[in-house]
Amino acid sequence: MDAALSLAGCSGRGDITCAMGEEMILPSGVHPLRFDHQLAHAMSAFYTSPFQEAVVLVCGRSAVPEVSIWEADTRGIRNVAWPWQGLGFTRLYSQLTEAMGFSAGRDEHRLEALARVGNSGCLDKAPSLIGIESDRLWVDSRLPVRIDEWTQPDRPEQQMSRKADVASTLQSHVGDLLLECLRKVRARLGGANLCLSGGLFYNTNLNTKVQESGIFEQIFIPVHPGNAGLAVGCALGASPHERQQPTANAVWPYLGPEYDLGEIKAVLDNCKLSYEYADEGTLIEEVVKALRRGLLVGWFQGRMEWGPRALGNRSILANPLAPYVLENLNVFLKQREPYRSYAVSVCEEDVDCVFDGPSTSPFMQFEHRAKDPARLRQIMPYPNARLRVHTIGDHPTLLRKLLKAFGNATGTPLLVNTSFNGFQEPIVCTPRDAVRVFYGTGIDVLVIENFILRK
Repeated sequence: MDAALSLAGCSGRGDITCAMGEEMILPSGVHPLRFDHQLAHAMSAFYTSPFQEAVVLVCGRSAVPEVSIWEADTRGIRNVAWPWQGLGFTRLYSQLTEAMGFSAGRDEHRLEALARVGNSGCLDKAPSLIGIESDRLWVDSRLPVRIDEWTQPDRPEQQMSRKADVASTLQSHVGDLLLECLRKVRARLGGANLCLSGGLFYNTNLNTKVQESGIFEQIFIPVHPGNAGLAVGCALGASPHERQQPTANAVWPYLGPEYDLGEIKAVLDNCKLSYEYADEGTLIEEVVKALRRGLLVGWFQGRMEWGPRALGNRSILANPLAPYVLENLNVFLKQREPYRSYAVSVCEEDVDCVFDGPSTSPFMQFEHRAKDPARLRQIMPYPNARLRVHTIGDHPTLLRKLLKAFGNATGTPLLVNTSFNGFQEPIVCTPRDAVRVFYGTGIDVLVIENFILRK
């Protein structure tokens, strides 16, 4: 609370009301304002969207119903009382995650990553085992056994590709069921704009499927669609006099702390480190040189991004053309499975030159297909794999300039962008965090504002 108040320019705690969409224990002297969990999701999506009116779909698993529909406009947000019972899309995806051998509630991102490198057309029996009725999803009790049968390869060397194909097929079918639900919503409620909220929409494949379906003309997914994102929605919902008409990028992801040059220098000197100071032009030139050599660069700039993904202020950057870049990231840095791919950052105006997919993806919420997969083969574990894409408009400014400089030097205007953190650690926040991770991992160069550190 003190950190948030400090960022907001408040001198003291004063009389604090804590708005929340989940049950939690509060410090003494803090007044609770509790919102219905699903409403909190709807507020988090609509109040941070650029829309003045929208339909909101919330898919969760910690509230009843697990699927809810809302109508939102400048007058407020209203529950449509959509008749939904039992199993929702989020819990269905978790059940499939478990059936595929991962941990439900924790490893859904691993199933998504596996599905990204598979062929979704390998099975034709999934629709007979999972379906949707007017008010519910249904799953055949034989599904786990059938999934186990489907993943058995004809030859041992096919095990990985077979499992990826099954994951891709199941995920694609969940997406088809989601679209069927949305068609019914559009038919009943009309409207051109759709907001999505709930943990299901961390899944970039499902997001992209909704976007490309054209069922709604425009869709919006907030920076943090899961439960942690309720912080923003509840705060906005609790302060209606603070809310203005929605505008583009009403809430952007760079809400965390930042550190001035004096603070950073004090940390570096206290750690007795060798470093160099560079102006902006020299800094970009040196980083481009390092990236072209295939080095991994820790990139620490401005205010920390808030949300589940690195969006250019606390990132590890890599050259997508460098040999062994995927192995360096998966084996030595992130310690992930070899099939895991990484997101890339690219300026908005360059997206169509490199990818097929949505024209903007500012929160890394969509995935794209490379127009020239052979050129990006070093970061694609399989030729048909899609990549998560982070598009940059005017911000972050320095990363935009770096992308332009790298594109001018190589002809490829994009960089691999993964979160700046150690193994199983959260993203770095402070300069001291960055220094510790830099020296404890395989990162080769560290850039903290205008300071450059090398190993």
